[in-house]
Amino acid sequence: MQNLFSLKGRVALVTGGSRGIGKMIAEGFLTYGARRVYVSARKAAACDATAEELSAIGECVSLPADVSTLEGINGLVARIAEREDKLDILVNNAGAAWGAEFDTFPESGWDKVVDLNMKTPFFLTQALIGHLRAAGKDHVAKVINIASIDGQSVTHDETYPYGASKAGLLHMTKRMALRLAADNIAVSCIAPGAFASDMNKVARDHADAVSKAIPAGRIGTTEDMAGAAIYLASRAGDYVMGSAVTVDGGVSFAR
Repeated sequence: MQNLFSLKGRVALVTGGSRGIGKMIAEGFLTYGARRVYVSARKAAACDATAEELSAIGECVSLPADVSTLEGINGLVARIAEREDKLDILVNNAGAAWGAEFDTFPESGWDKVVDLNMKTPFFLTQALIGHLRAAGKDHVAKVINIASIDGQSVTHDETYPYGASKAGLLHMTKRMALRLAADNIAVSCIAPGAFASDMNKVARDHADAVSKAIPAGRIGTTEDMAGAAIYLASRAGDYVMGSAVTVDGGVSFAR
């Protein structure tokens, strides 16, 4: 029982890992003993800087990639395959948001958000299934999808494809979990609320104002996000399949 949350010896890939929630998760994995954490992001400089920073905790490797396309996904998987025979943990965190008024919402914004938020997690998991199955021969391998409370409840913001894509990801998590349980792979989800990030600039730049609407009285911290991810990624989360852990300080109930 004392090692329930240990990630000793595990290898993980975190997409969108150069900043925000992805970086919080990568830091948590390394702190709890992960042997190696790969962080991937579209901007190489930011990805490299994060890997260098987190390497003070444990081995963190930068693998810049644009996973919004199948070409980018396959390129990232090829680079993983050059380095690893198996992958214990995959965190599908890379995502996008787009806000515009209903009457003028562009197709380009819709496609960008839905493709990255919902299509990419499926096809990246599909492309890495051999590595995940290999890990599943020794212990329960993990796929953790990062959704949002906007997929669980409705926001007043005009970010139509964002909420829809995150709701779709929540449902897809359940379906993937049913399919991959037979391979000893547990698929689960985290639904974050307000965390400081470049995607959630309001929480980042106006934390005090945002906190007034949150029952917990504050926005989320690195420890809050890392804790949820460590739980799901470790032995403690082996029996969580298809479910979403909501990490939002209660705000989704107070909307």
